[in-house]
Amino acid sequence: MRPRRAVHLDDRSGVIASAVLNPESAPIPAKLKALLALAERVQQSGRAVRDEDVARARAEGATDHDIHDSVLIAAAFCMFNRYVDGLAAWTPTDPEAYLQRARLTAAHGYAASVPR
Repeated sequence: MRPRRAVHLDDRSGVIASAVLNPESAPIPAKLKALLALAERVQQSGRAVRDEDVARARAEGATDHDIHDSVLIAAAFCMFNRYVDGLAAWTPTDPEAYLQRARLTAAHGYAASVPR
């Protein structure tokens, strides 16, 4: 997986890239590491989520709301990716195309990124 740049965060230190490459060794809070590990399980399969994954997130301070949102977002992105793949939709190969869209969305919201 290729590291992505975060438009909202202006990440000059590479924290996001390190979290994408290896969340467990990234300089991010333990709670976020646990939630990312949970999201990775969801990406594999909803049935891959173990009681230990949820317990770890709770032990690191995640609320039920945090856990719910992490699972929901991970599942939604899996669905979106399968939808695009299933339709054999064209997607840009140049990462700059995604960065341009991200800047527009960050500045003006999702509605601004849809042609009128």
